[in-house]
Amino acid sequence: MATGNKANKTQATTQDVARFIETVDPLSKREDARVLDQIFRDVTGFHPAMWGPTIIGYGRYHYRYDSGREGDFLATGFSPRKARHSIYIMPGYADFGDILARLGKHKMGKSCLYVNKLADIDLDVLAELIRAGLRDLEQKWPVEAT
Repeated sequence: MATGNKANKTQATTQDVARFIETVDPLSKREDARVLDQIFRDVTGFHPAMWGPTIIGYGRYHYRYDSGREGDFLATGFSPRKARHSIYIMPGYADFGDILARLGKHKMGKSCLYVNKLADIDLDVLAELIRAGLRDLEQKWPVEAT
């Protein structure tokens, strides 16, 4: 539970991940979501959990900022959105430019990578990026299995 200024908008839920993936449209995004789920499971060794209505997370961490705000959040994961997949590499502090240069077609947000379709990227490089993101996160906050 988050304390301090405000609670995290995105919280872990008990929604079934496999059931959620089966609702993803269009079909091409659903198929990509199945592939992403397997990559994240293989790389992290964690079982997935839903965070909010549309984010699939692997692992979790508890953060506590100097301001006193604290809470729990997914360690890594993705959201299969209609326009493009959002891939979460937390906490977003490290410079992964060397890995991203080899990834393929993508756009970047603060802790989020946007990919239109998996055919646009190198999945081995994505796995490397997920591992690097988890290592970076572990330097700041301990990661727990889900």
